[in-house]
Amino acid sequence: MRQWALKFGQNFANQIRRRLPLAGDKWHLDEVVISIAGRKHWLWRAVDQHGIVLDILVQSRRDAKAAKRLLRKLLKKQGIAPRVMITDKLASSGATKRAIRGW
Repeated sequence: MRQWALKFGQNFANQIRRRLPLAGDKWHLDEVVISIAGRKHWLWRAVDQHGIVLDILVQSRRDAKAAKRLLRKLLKKQGIAPRVMITDKLASSGATKRAIRGW
């Protein structure tokens, strides 16, 4: 099974991505605390204005570095920067917005 996934998995992933609708230019970034094995983790999520989930990231910390990691992952996957980025106005989100200018 593993060999099959290594051989054909990337092709399937590329075909699925091509069929997905294009993401909008307004992104909503949000984070929520979750408990995994009794430890606190943060679930970061990015959604466009049409409700399409762009990306999800789970991390054990909630700081500017974690927010930048989500943004780097999003920009790499989407290929374009958003026109508008709506956040919950936390300090980590502000660092994310500043980082997008340098991309």
